[in-house]
Amino acid sequence: MKNNLLVLTAIVLLASCKSETKQTNITEETVAEIPLREYPEDIAAIFKAHGGIDTWNAMNNLCFTLPKGDIEEVHTVDLKSRKTRIETQAYTLGFDGEKVWLKQDSLAFKPERARFYHNLMFYFYAMPFVLGDEGITYSEAPTLSKDGVDYPGTKISFEDGVGDASDDNYIIYRDPSTNQMAWLAYTVTYGKEGPSERYSYIKYDKWQEVNGLQLPSELQWYNVEEGQPTEMRNAMNFTKPTATATQLDKNLFEKPADGTFAE
Repeated sequence: MKNNLLVLTAIVLLASCKSETKQTNITEETVAEIPLREYPEDIAAIFKAHGGIDTWNAMNNLCFTLPKGDIEEVHTVDLKSRKTRIETQAYTLGFDGEKVWLKQDSLAFKPERARFYHNLMFYFYAMPFVLGDEGITYSEAPTLSKDGVDYPGTKISFEDGVGDASDDNYIIYRDPSTNQMAWLAYTVTYGKEGPSERYSYIKYDKWQEVNGLQLPSELQWYNVEEGQPTEMRNAMNFTKPTATATQLDKNLFEKPADGTFAE
């Protein structure tokens, strides 16, 4: 195991995650080096059911692909800095840690959406672990009753100045029999003033193992009536996932010479 750790720390990837040919296993020594943080009992139980927050914290990068018809959208994220790169045949979008940039030959992607979109799908995909970030406040939420099952809920709110939309609220609902995440309710306040009480709902019930973590393979968005989810309206699949302790080259996230910064 000691030799594995030396191999792990020696690797430096000079391209995006799609260049990786295999997963880099997280060792017990690596996990033991991660500082522990106290979480509410329900949140801690959800993290444990998905592989453990310490395993998540030992990862340095996350990649996944969103198939969109004939186009594949490849997301590469530095988990510590949250720098991001999104690539398709039509455009490349990135976040260098301060600014969002966009490179494209046509208007395949609306520039005014770049800031909002750059981490949107990452945040949904990296549930439940992103709900262990700093600057989050946890509180009790009413139980969600759906199809004969009562799902206990925990409300997530953010301290002022955290992220681009600190007025957003989330409610995470866990399966009472497995403690796995089952539903997510969320509000969208980006570009608006003040909090919102209008919640959207995503069902989480299809998972895949990614280097010791249970991450979603499909998300299902639901119609909402009187504040409750009713029927599924659309779904999104996540393919080719990788999560490793590999350090990505910081230049990967820098704006290319022919790119432009988004407003």
